[in-house]
Amino acid sequence: MKIILGLGNPGPKYLTTRHNAGFRTVDRISTAAKIPLYKMGQHAFWGKGSLGGQEVVLAKPMTYMNNSGLAAAALCKAFGASPQDLLVVYDDLDLPPGTLRLRPQGGTGGHNGLKSITYHLQTKDFPRMRIGIGRSEEIAVVDYVLQEFSPQEEAMLEDVLDMAIRAATLFVKEGINAAMNRCNVTIKNNPLQEGESMLD
Repeated sequence: MKIILGLGNPGPKYLTTRHNAGFRTVDRISTAAKIPLYKMGQHAFWGKGSLGGQEVVLAKPMTYMNNSGLAAAALCKAFGASPQDLLVVYDDLDLPPGTLRLRPQGGTGGHNGLKSITYHLQTKDFPRMRIGIGRSEEIAVVDYVLQEFSPQEEAMLEDVLDMAIRAATLFVKEGINAAMNRCNVTIKNNPLQEGESMLD
């Protein structure tokens, strides 16, 4: 069983902030795959269904970002999944807006959600999907990530979210390496080809 866990903060005040890029990604996958996130348990809202012909769980922790690991560990236990079956989707300050990057494992990069997941899973060897949000030289990180995207960034994010559907589908069907090889892109330079299905 594969699990796709999008990180963010619950509640309407955080809905469209940069820090909720992971939530928005899972919401977009949920809509495309028709997997509603209506179940509550394992410290998350979640739903189970089919993505790319494979069974998958989509989830959003309801613990707030700093305790995301509670949901990650509970979901893995509930569905008999290993850390390698868990794709964590989150916002990344070190990538510019319009960028999507996947990797099989890594450090936390100072991200509190990843710190919590690493602590609760007792490993850093879990796949990640990073959604670029960029940095600001003028605004403190804690304030910047809780701001909304600019109109230009929002437009790029829409394309990133569409590509994220394809990346998630490849992860579920073929694994993290296939998703990395075909979906590590800067969207403005490498858009989805016209007529290409995101769920293929």
